[in-house]
Amino acid sequence: MSDKNNQDVAAQSKSEEAQSRLGDKILVATGITLAAASAFFPWYVFLNADKFGIRTEALGRTRDLPPGVARSVVTVSPLAMTDSSKDDWPKPVEPTDALTTATTSSLGETRNTGSVREEQPFPGKGNFRLLHVANGRALIEDGSGMYMVRVGSILPNNSRLATLEQRDGKWVIITSSGEVYRDTGVSARP
Repeated sequence: MSDKNNQDVAAQSKSEEAQSRLGDKILVATGITLAAASAFFPWYVFLNADKFGIRTEALGRTRDLPPGVARSVVTVSPLAMTDSSKDDWPKPVEPTDALTTATTSSLGETRNTGSVREEQPFPGKGNFRLLHVANGRALIEDGSGMYMVRVGSILPNNSRLATLEQRDGKWVIITSSGEVYRDTGVSARP
């Protein structure tokens, strides 16, 4: 009996090995098929770009719809109803006159007497105020901010700071145009 049992066990193991090999063969065949398809598909797309590529429409100077199957339209834009004749195209802009009509700067010119021409002042008076004076510098303020200036600096009214003086216990600044701006503080600061 033991021989018969051994034969049954051997036959059973052979059938299991055959089933295992069949499963392995199916798995290998599936892997090879997927690899071949993965290698072939990009070439198919490359060789048939008209099926997979981006479709572009030719751009023209008309507002007509591209040819295609008509669809039912409920409302139509007035712009789509225009005729596409050359009369509807925008007119080209006429060239501008190239004649220069501006004035040129006269800086550096001298009068007949030989003296240098004065600079023209800017329109309107520059509005700034003196806040503080210390160590030969002044703090001034206008609508756009606060500035630290010293003798020779350009001020917001386009003049230069000529001098810093103390008058009647308060600091003043005198500009190159002769304007005097007083300190807004209560007492004189050394």
